[in-house]
Amino acid sequence: METILLEIGCEEIPASYIEPALSFLSSTLTQKLSDVRIDHGKATAYGTPKRLAVEILAVAAKQSSLEMEILGPPVKVGFTESGKPTVAAEKFAEKVHLSVDRLTVKDTPKGQYLCASITDRGQPTIVILKALLPELILATPFPKIMKWSDLRIQFTRPLHSILALYGNKIIPFKLGNISSNRFALGHRFMNPGRVSLADPSDYCDAMRNAHVLVDMAERKKMVTKEISKIAKRLGGKVFPDSELVDTVTNLVEYPVAVAGKFDPVFLELPDKVLITSMREHQKYFAVVDQKDNLMPCFIAVNNTLAKDMDVVAKGHERVLRARLSDAQFFYRADLQAPLEASVERLKGILFQAKLGTVFNKTLRVQKLAEFIGSEAGLSAVDIQMASRAALLSKADLVSQMVIEFPKLQGTMGKEYALKSGEAESVSIAIEEHYRPTASGGQLPETLIGAIVSIADKVDSLSGCFSVGLSPTGASDPYALRRQAIGVIQIMLNRNFSFSLAKLIETSLKIYGQFSADLIRNTTDALHAFFQNRMSFLLAEQGFAKDSIAAVLSASSDRIPNVWNRVRALEGLKSAPDFEPLAIAFKRVANIVKKADIAFLPDIDTSLFQDPTETALYNSYQMVHKRVSHHLSQQDFSQALREMATLRDPVDAFFTAVLVMADEPNIRTNRLTLLKQIGSLFDDIADFTKISA
Repeated sequence: METILLEIGCEEIPASYIEPALSFLSSTLTQKLSDVRIDHGKATAYGTPKRLAVEILAVAAKQSSLEMEILGPPVKVGFTESGKPTVAAEKFAEKVHLSVDRLTVKDTPKGQYLCASITDRGQPTIVILKALLPELILATPFPKIMKWSDLRIQFTRPLHSILALYGNKIIPFKLGNISSNRFALGHRFMNPGRVSLADPSDYCDAMRNAHVLVDMAERKKMVTKEISKIAKRLGGKVFPDSELVDTVTNLVEYPVAVAGKFDPVFLELPDKVLITSMREHQKYFAVVDQKDNLMPCFIAVNNTLAKDMDVVAKGHERVLRARLSDAQFFYRADLQAPLEASVERLKGILFQAKLGTVFNKTLRVQKLAEFIGSEAGLSAVDIQMASRAALLSKADLVSQMVIEFPKLQGTMGKEYALKSGEAESVSIAIEEHYRPTASGGQLPETLIGAIVSIADKVDSLSGCFSVGLSPTGASDPYALRRQAIGVIQIMLNRNFSFSLAKLIETSLKIYGQFSADLIRNTTDALHAFFQNRMSFLLAEQGFAKDSIAAVLSASSDRIPNVWNRVRALEGLKSAPDFEPLAIAFKRVANIVKKADIAFLPDIDTSLFQDPTETALYNSYQMVHKRVSHHLSQQDFSQALREMATLRDPVDAFFTAVLVMADEPNIRTNRLTLLKQIGSLFDDIADFTKISA
């Protein structure tokens, strides 16, 4: 067994393309080897901006043998009555490369058929790879691909070299005008020559000697070490930014860090503005002191060790000064007017063609925030703060700073609100209302921020659903799934138990352009959408699918209650006698569902014919009072435990009496009793969904 090494050398690949491409190459190559019966070991991917490589250990020298039976024509078609082979038998034998006398007869359910037993001993691995690797390379998916020269092939960037080895042998093939060989290219500036490999095991060491760190983990470790060392020399530490570390790792082949400084006058800018200016365009690391205050310096990671790194640092400083000067100009220009003055300018930004401008959205979110504040029991002062925050929430979108750096939306709104004299709670809410920006992301930390965030997201969800823009399959251009999950997470976090359906309906009414039928249908559709998101989140948290289905089937209108009820039901399910309990209650629910009658307004005890009816009715009366009390306290666990005490009288009732009695009055009375018992569970769980 030998090692396969494939390296695709090309012009600089965008950093975000590298890891997905390597994942495809390694997983697809190993899968294809398995598909063609070539045994193999572990795959390892290597990558830099100028190369994608895959190494697979312990690859067999040839395909595994495969024994097959191939059925031919029926015996009566293949041979005459005298036993001579017909044309059909001869053609079949020719097809399977056997003589007619080597064919056998196989009994099948359809009768006797001619059969050929053949063994495919497989081809050498190199022969298979010769055809497989070119197809694999060209099939690598990228967000964008290109053509070059007069070649017909396409790849993300023009190819420069292809290294393809099986052990010490070259896997021969040609792609475009590039022939595979045993050479890789060294570092473009520090070691621009070709690196010859005698064996795949030499790859990492040989490339390291050529100033190329192909191992991404090794390169990332070196980036982290270098920037930390430079920051310490500057008297500070690197501002934490793992995403930037990953990006820089895939921008260089041999990381060399260098320190730079900028004029302290730029520290008048908010920290996030400085950090964004450094990282977004230049990929520079910010430096903070031991108290986490931003220092007037930065760290750049270069791809080359220059003779004079001071010259390199000066170059970086000149570029950054221009960036920061622009940011300073934008910041000062934005501060010339209060933030509220920008609200009118939102009339020039379209939110959605059928839903109006961002200005229209702002007014809707303002009204919805006031409604949510009232439903959540906020004071008049806090409702006013939420209303103000909602009005100003999108004003920074027309600021010069956010137009230049879109990622600063919300952040600049907070800064400009504070500078305009707005209350701190209003300013913070402007920044927080975008949260969470991803599933599981940071939630708003303030109550006002949480309310404006819910209002903003529900307005988008209601509007998009009302005009037919709900997600379909994998398509969700307005990120509505993420926004729905965000609403659920915030309401859980804040224990907001007001009605979800009422919130959606109110949001749709605020639009003022939808009919009553459309509002009703959209409310139902969006409520179902939220229910699906709840099911997804509950399953992700490890709750049983049947518990989730049972609880959501009962009710999903008050989000914190859903989680409390699932926990309570899961707790009851852990009891040793839960299964017979569930069976009894499922029987009650199923009988009531199938009953096609007009139930009585109350139980007529004079129609009881058996002591078990009286016992069940009396038990229900006592349990009903206790359950009502526990439900009013949101104590679902205790309510379920009280309900569980009905199991014995229910079992006794089913054993002693026939529910579907011949006498209509008695039958209706018994069904009404079961309906009242079943109604105890209506607000907690639908036991027919329980797998027991």
